[in-house]
Amino acid sequence: MAVFATQVQAVVVAWQVYDLTRDPLALAYVGLAQFLPMLCLLLPAGDLIDRFNRRAILRASWAAGALCSAGLWWLSGHGDGGVTGVYAVLVLFGCARAFSGPALQSLLPQVVPREQLAQAIAANSMLMRAASIGGPLLGGLLYALGGGELTFALCFACFALATGLLARVATAHASPSGPATGSMWERFGAGIRFIRSRPIILGTISLDLFAVLLGGVVALLPIYASEVLHVGPAGLGALRSALAVGEVGAGLYLSMRPFNRKVGPTMFVAVAVFGVANLLFAVSTWFWLSFAALLVAGAADMVSVYIRGALVQFSTPDHMRGRVNAVNMLFIGSSNELGEFRAGTSAAWLGVVPAAVLGGLCTLGVVGGWTWGFKQLRSVDRFEEAAQGH
Repeated sequence: MAVFATQVQAVVVAWQVYDLTRDPLALAYVGLAQFLPMLCLLLPAGDLIDRFNRRAILRASWAAGALCSAGLWWLSGHGDGGVTGVYAVLVLFGCARAFSGPALQSLLPQVVPREQLAQAIAANSMLMRAASIGGPLLGGLLYALGGGELTFALCFACFALATGLLARVATAHASPSGPATGSMWERFGAGIRFIRSRPIILGTISLDLFAVLLGGVVALLPIYASEVLHVGPAGLGALRSALAVGEVGAGLYLSMRPFNRKVGPTMFVAVAVFGVANLLFAVSTWFWLSFAALLVAGAADMVSVYIRGALVQFSTPDHMRGRVNAVNMLFIGSSNELGEFRAGTSAAWLGVVPAAVLGGLCTLGVVGGWTWGFKQLRSVDRFEEAAQGH
């Protein structure tokens, strides 16, 4: 429900802002407004997640997301037609996501036993991506039919429902938190040193950062839907859903038939396929070819998400997961929200198609550089090897 609300809200906010401004740079600020508060708060968030109840922190962050949806709902009906209020609410939403992201990642190992963790990561990712299919599609359709008020009301209801449902999730495999030692800065510094001492973790999360930061096309979808493919807000929802359809298909397969051989090389291949698919989308002017390219990109991304998530979880002890996942969330947030800023500014300077083509080429360059620079990550065969990776 929370992912569904986030996806609906993302597609509606993007279209609404572009509809009001017709400025690609305005879409860049949508990502920046969410990224900057995440950047500022992830340090205390990671420390608090390691010290206190992760489920309670996640419920509080989703409740804050419901309040943000209520704010966007009110602005749609009573705003002055500008985007300043929207940016202000997105800043608050970024604050909530600073806690919800690492808390959610750190909670899963407390829900399932270690021997089922890799399969649970695939199943959990698939279920969240399933929500991502209906979210953008329904968001685009509802916005086309009734504007922002109806869609933001739906987001509010979904966040509220998610907050209530989370109370029923049992954390049978949670280990008791040890006593806090040192200052918050010292504890977070220990997490940073741990990541630096594990090339597998550092290579995994930095690969995601730069591949998506430089090559992501999600921020450009409103422009493609409006000016290149001419399919309107309903088509925009379909394009965003194409990524999720590919992710769910791959996630469903992995949840039923998880693999645990040659995981390092497979991850690099998956990210390379992601880059090639984005290149195809960049040059396409036919809606269904663009849809298919995003479908392949989504499937490839799910394979890499499955491997990256399992490598990070297997490499990290439970008492440090909050801090490690906070840094991981910072990298993910950088690749997504800051990537939207990069894509929007590139489109404003170069034009939308050259910006998307350049992004796909950069992703392939990152894959080549990381394959050469992180040889230990490239040679990982089984997930269990990551626990000893130094």
